[in-house]
Amino acid sequence: MAINAQELQGQWNNLQGKVKEKWGQLTEDDLQIHNGNIDQLVGKIQQKTGEGREAVEKFLTELTSGGSSALAGAAEKVSNLAQQAGDRFRDRYGNVSEQARERLESAQDIVRHNPSQALATAFGVGIVAGLIVGLSLRSR
Repeated sequence: MAINAQELQGQWNNLQGKVKEKWGQLTEDDLQIHNGNIDQLVGKIQQKTGEGREAVEKFLTELTSGGSSALAGAAEKVSNLAQQAGDRFRDRYGNVSEQARERLESAQDIVRHNPSQALATAFGVGIVAGLIVGLSLRSR
């Protein structure tokens, strides 16, 4: 069973604790990877623990594959959450859009059925807005 050296090196800082749990007699110095040489690490673990090479490699491989599957699981979870958030956003946007369309149609109906009242209201709003702007400019 071959160890994926690149994967092991990438995760090594996180995995050292688990290796120390299994083999408490190992020190920080024992668990150093020098120049990316995984064979030296495996040899040092064998020497200090008396475990066979295959057992050490199997344990390290299980650690790295477990980390990869945990990372893949976390990535899948994040992806699912993002998908759900996008779905909720689209639903809410659709609801707001629908409400705005209904209110616009309602306003258009009011204007169509009461054009003179709508014109008088718009004129009145314009007068009030003009007075407010005029008074605010005068007070400066």
